[in-house]
Parts: sequence; structure tokens; C-alpha cells
Amino acid sequence: MDLVQTPISAWESFYVIAGSSAAALTGLQFVVIALVAEVQNRSSTGDALSAFGTPTIVHFCVALLISCTLSAPWMTLASPAIALGAIGALGLVYAAIVIRRARTQSDYHPVFEDWLWHAALPVVGYGALLGAALALRSHAHEALFFVAAVTLLLVFIGIHNAWDTVTYVAISDLQRRAEERRRDEGGVPPADRATSTTPEG
Repeated sequence: MDLVQTPISAWESFYVIAGSSAAALTGLQFVVIALVAEVQNRSSTGDALSAFGTPTIVHFCVALLISCTLSAPWMTLASPAIALGAIGALGLVYAAIVIRRARTQSDYHPVFEDWLWHAALPVVGYGALLGAALALRSHAHEALFFVAAVTLLLVFIGIHNAWDTVTYVAISDLQRRAEERRRDEGGVPPADRATSTTPEG
């Protein structure tokens, strides 16, 4: 039993740090969602939130779940391999759902960076997790490095996407306030006021 537990137990400190970070960042993401709800345009349908906001919570929770899974006192490597494989497979299914939501929503038009961080990298991460789970029993040492890399990748994806959401909402809110200020001042932008007073030729 000791020989089986040794490869995973060597990662105990890593998953304590990764799991704690993922849990804390999950809580902060709720603050981000509250901020989005507060300044969200009334005409928005909320589809963008499902496509770009909710997956961030999921990625943080999966990183926490992986950390908890590999911190459990397993008797054999087969059990964590099955658990990690299920997480990876479900992650791929969820990533496909997110991609479909991102393609069908009309609130926001994704650019290349959005497709990279919200679609491509999660697919790579969950696919690597599934592959590592399949190889865990035969190549435990190498597979555990892949699992650790996936855990960090999910945390970094969540951090990037949360920050991207905050900056997008902040900039959108500033633009909205500027447009409201221009409307309150007469609906004519300052640069156009000088030309609007000139007589027509």
C-alpha cells in the first residue's frame, strides 16, 4: 500500500496550495459576477454571462476538485484514475457546451483572445487530464505532472478570464456613462458642437 500511495503523497503540498487558491478565487469570482450584474446593460440577455462568466467558476471548482481528489487516501491508483478520467471527460463535454453558448449568444462578439482562453485552452486542459488519467496506472510519475499542469492551467485560465471580465465591464460602464453625459448635455458630442453652430452654406 505504501508503494501505491507514494507517487500521489509526494504532491500533497502542491495540492494544498492549488486547492486553497482555487477555493479563494472561486469566492472572488462571485464578487465579479455581482459587479457584472450591477453594471450590466439592461438590453443584455445574460447569454454572455453563461458563456464567459459561469465557466470561470467551473474551472476554479474543477481545480479544487482535482486537488481534493488527489489528497484523498486512495488504496490503489485505479480509483483516482477513474475519478480524474470522469472529471476530464465531463470537462470536455462542458467545454463543448461553452463553445456552443459563445457562438450563439449575441451580447458580445468574441475575438481571438476570447476563443483562446475560453474555448481552446480549456479543451486542451480537460483533454490532457483525461489522457493523464488513462496513463496514471502505467506511468504514474509522468501522469501526475500532467495532472498538476492541468490544475495550474485551470487556475490561470480562471484568473485571466475573471480579470478580462472585470476590465471589459469597467470599460463598458465608462463608455455608457460618457454616452449618458453627452445625452444630458444636449446629445451632441463636444467635438461636433462648434461645427453645429456654423450656418449652412
